[in-house]
Amino acid sequence: MQPFTTLTSTPAPLKVVNVDTDMIIPKQYLKTIKRTGLGTALFAEARYKEDGSENPDFVLNQPAYRKSEILVAGDNFGCGSSREHAPWALLDFGIRCVISTSFADIFYNNCFKNGILPIVVKPEDLEKLFDDADRGSNATLTVDLEKQEIKGPDGGTLKFDIDPFRKHCLLNGLDDIGLTMEKAPAIDAFEKKIAGRAWA
Repeated sequence: MQPFTTLTSTPAPLKVVNVDTDMIIPKQYLKTIKRTGLGTALFAEARYKEDGSENPDFVLNQPAYRKSEILVAGDNFGCGSSREHAPWALLDFGIRCVISTSFADIFYNNCFKNGILPIVVKPEDLEKLFDDADRGSNATLTVDLEKQEIKGPDGGTLKFDIDPFRKHCLLNGLDDIGLTMEKAPAIDAFEKKIAGRAWA
């Protein structure tokens, strides 16, 4: 998993509350178990018209936000079914950080397991971030995970909270497999000890 340290990007404003996982990645794209290739299907029903052409009104189709790595979204982001394809699609599109006032628990946990940083902010702070994002390519946000802060385009700084263990995992690029591999020497020693007893 790619470590997350600092990230600077034009933030894309998605001013929609209760964005569920079916909106993030519609059910017809869930047939694959690959983590790649889902970026084109991200928000598919909003990004594309019925004829398959792009919807120019959708934020990620607008020139300023096509390469956004930070998504600023409305309350209760990632609600609905517990599909891990949702963070896979976000990551494959290029989004590494989602900022909202709240997240659905399962989606929130899945983000950390896939290298995405979900940040919870106060409603008044979210409005300020929406204002920054509305400025398009004229404004960027910098997210510093080590310092736990978001720097705005005008020099303002916003602090955020994060669980220390999850912070450690993101900074070091550790998913569940990576965490297990960190314990490899202890696991090997235990297995040798058990093997020795089996022959005693």
